[in-house]
Amino acid sequence: MPAIYRLFLALLIVAGPSHADEIHIAAAADLRFAMVEIINQFKAKHPSDRIEVTYGSSGKFHAQIQHGAPFDLFFSADIGLPQSLAREGLAASEVRPYGIGRIVLWRPGSATRKLTLADLTRPDIKRIAIANPKHAPYGMRAVEALKAANVWPGVEEKLVYGENVAQTAQFVQTGNAEIGIIALSLALAPEFADKGHYALIPADLHQPLTQGFIILKRAEGKALAHAFADFFGEAAVQNILNRYGFSQPGKQRQAPP
Repeated sequence: MPAIYRLFLALLIVAGPSHADEIHIAAAADLRFAMVEIINQFKAKHPSDRIEVTYGSSGKFHAQIQHGAPFDLFFSADIGLPQSLAREGLAASEVRPYGIGRIVLWRPGSATRKLTLADLTRPDIKRIAIANPKHAPYGMRAVEALKAANVWPGVEEKLVYGENVAQTAQFVQTGNAEIGIIALSLALAPEFADKGHYALIPADLHQPLTQGFIILKRAEGKALAHAFADFFGEAAVQNILNRYGFSQPGKQRQAPP
């Protein structure tokens, strides 16, 4: 074998296989547990690819993306935020709805009876956690529900604000608040379902939490980003989302008891 070919073969061995693809996702905090299961299923077919997810407030992600944050996909708890980015020319796909979320009252411990928003005015409840309504869709819906239920004047001074709905749930879990208004998807996750109880807040007390995602402009040429977006439309993903309490747009669904 000529020396030049031996050198070329040696370089191939040292270099090893081609570098795996990688994408970075900004995801609403209510997807924290469902997304782990979804990614695990996706990686069964794409074992060498890397998917990095940052969870947080949809409103904050929206602002960060506008200022050039290096995300490839954006999953938002408010579909209006990716729609806004698409209008600004920052999207490489249409906005795709993936579910409708619900808000619940959640409290640690065993249930003696179903909680109601009226319970929040009781003097023994001194701290109520909600996501920051300035940038978190779940916080906005919580405020809408409290006002629609005519309990806002009695609870406003009790409110403590999480940066996102996952931090809100942690406030209650760690005792920094007695009760919280959080996402049903978090209340159904094992980390919370085994440690507390929840009560659905009537959906007619607030605007719907219609959620959606986009591929961002920086990922226009990334095959992995498009493959993951397409995977989100598969029945297996919808089944996972259903288990975490997300109903599908256009379909009515009873939440788990």
